[in-house]
Amino acid sequence: MSPFSARTDFARTWNPLARALAERRERGLPLLDLTETNPTRVGLPMPEPAPLAHPDALGYVPEPLGLLSAREAVAAYLAGRGAPVHPEHLVLSASTSEAYGWLFKLLCEPGDNVLVPAPCYPLFEYLARLEGVGLRHYRLPFAQGFGLDVGELAAARDARTRAVLVVNPGNPTGHYLREGELEALGSWCAREGLALVSDEVFSDFAWDEDPGRVATVAGRSLPMPTFGLSGLSKVAGLPGLKLGWMHVGGPDAARREALERLESLADTYLPVNTPVQLSLRPWLAHAPRFQEAVLARVKENRRLLRDARPRHAPWSVVPAEGGWSAVLRIPLEPGEEATCLALLDAGVGVHPGFFYDFTGGAWLVLSLLTHPDVFAQALGPLARVLAASG
Repeated sequence: MSPFSARTDFARTWNPLARALAERRERGLPLLDLTETNPTRVGLPMPEPAPLAHPDALGYVPEPLGLLSAREAVAAYLAGRGAPVHPEHLVLSASTSEAYGWLFKLLCEPGDNVLVPAPCYPLFEYLARLEGVGLRHYRLPFAQGFGLDVGELAAARDARTRAVLVVNPGNPTGHYLREGELEALGSWCAREGLALVSDEVFSDFAWDEDPGRVATVAGRSLPMPTFGLSGLSKVAGLPGLKLGWMHVGGPDAARREALERLESLADTYLPVNTPVQLSLRPWLAHAPRFQEAVLARVKENRRLLRDARPRHAPWSVVPAEGGWSAVLRIPLEPGEEATCLALLDAGVGVHPGFFYDFTGGAWLVLSLLTHPDVFAQALGPLARVLAASG
C-alpha cells in the first residue's frame, strides 16, 4: 500500500509537445514564446516597492477575514468600478486558488461536485481533487460565442452537484457573461439550490464598452449564495504579492452563514501577510496605470495578429470581448499537436486547444500579453506554418 494519497497522484507523463519544448530549451535554441502570461516579465509598468516598508509591516494582527483597512481598500476599488459593496462582505486570501479551496470546503462534502465551464484554463481539476470534490463540465457552445447556456448546465448537473463556477470573462475565450445569461443562471441556481462562484480576475480587461455585459456579481441582488473572486495578480499585475479577495453575496441569511463559516476556515490558515494588507491602497492605486498599458498591448497585438492573416487563410481569429488571450481556429488536419510541433520547430511556442478542453474543431491559444517585439517577430513564422497546414 502506498503511503501517499490518491488525491496527489497527478499525471506526470509528458506529452510530445512538452518533451519537444524541453528538448529545445536544453539545446539552447531561441523561442518566441506566445504563451507568456506573467505580467512581471513582459515590460509592463511596475510600481515602486516602497509601500511594503510600512512602519507596522512587521506587526501581526490575526484578522481571519483580513484587516478591515485592507477590505475597505478593496471595497473602494470595487465601488470605483460601479460595484458598491460593504467591506464586511469581503474575505481576503493569499490567492484565488486558495479561495477556491475554501469554497470547495464550504460548499461540498467529499464526493460532491461542482459544475465548471469547458473550454477553460486547466486549474480547477487540481484544486477540486485536493479537496475530495468532483467536477462536471458544461460546454460553452462555440455557436453562441462560447456564451453560457443554462441547458448545458442542466444536462451536466446530477444529484451531488452543489455549485456552478463561471469564469467572467472566459479564459481563454474572452466572452463576458451577459445580463440575460446571469438572469437565467440566477433563476436556475435558486430553483436547484446551487451556489454561484464567479471568477472575475480578468474582468477589468474589456476591450470596449458594452452596457449588456456583466462586470462582476459583487454588489448585485441575486437569489442564490454568490462568491465573486479576484485579486492583485491580474488587477494590478502583481502576482508575487499574493493577495486575493472574495465578495460574498446573495440572500442575507445565506450570506451571514457563509461569512461565519468562512471566518472559521480563514482563521485556521491566516494566510495573508501583514505588509501587503497594510500597503494595499497604493497597489490598487497602481491598477489603472497597469490596466491601461495591458489594454493597449493586447489590442495592438490582436490587431497585428488579424492583419497577419491572409484574406483566404485556412485559419481565423475567434471573436472575443476581453482578457489577455487570442484563440485561433485552425484546420482539423494536421491538427493541434502537429501544428504546435511545427510551430515549435519554427521557433514559436503556442498552446494547443486541448490544453483548455476545446472540442468541436482544432484550436490554438496565444497570449496577447507577450512583449510587442516578440509578438511581431512570431507572426511571420506563425502565418507560414498555418498556411502550410491548410
